[in-house]
Amino acid sequence: MRNYEIMFIVRPTLSEDEIKGVVKNFENVLTTNGAKVLETKELGQKEFAYEIKKLKSGYYFLFEIEANDDKAINEFDRLSLISNDIVRHLITKIEK
Repeated sequence: MRNYEIMFIVRPTLSEDEIKGVVKNFENVLTTNGAKVLETKELGQKEFAYEIKKLKSGYYFLFEIEANDDKAINEFDRLSLISNDIVRHLITKIEK
């Protein structure tokens, strides 16, 4: 099993329900592709050091996941690059 941390930033112009929907949708992307979400953390809204896509802040989220292969990670990466709701994301492999 491989462990990963995925941090992503959701667009601040969305309503609270829309933000929860985006997070739930991407959590479902991971679980349907064989990953197990160990923990989900909402880190709150934070100001950026510089503007990203004409935005000055965003809502930060952190997933800690466990996966047998890269299928779920690759699908999350692909969909988050396409999505207008995710400003940035970072996937980190955790070595234990």
